Amino acid sequence: MSKRLLSLGGRLSNARKHFYPNDTQQTFAVRIGVSKATYAKMEKGDLSVSMDKYFEAASLLGLLEGFEQLFTIEKSLLDD
Repeated sequence: MSKRLLSLGGRLSNARKHFYPNDTQQTFAVRIGVSKATYAKMEKGDLSVSMDKYFEAASLLGLLEGFEQLFTIEKSLLDD
């Protein structure tokens, strides 16, 4: 697994602990509609979990802006 994916999982874990400090993995998993085992994979950055589950977690955490920027091509001042 790449370092970026591990970092993604770590950031998810940190965000959960920040915004829902009393939630365990199990509790947060219920909030986003996945099993604890699936959520544990997410905190490891496992992309065998569908992206919609990561999207659901980002939505609940109020962190959707990053998802909305995926694959967005920025126009430069030189573009027509």
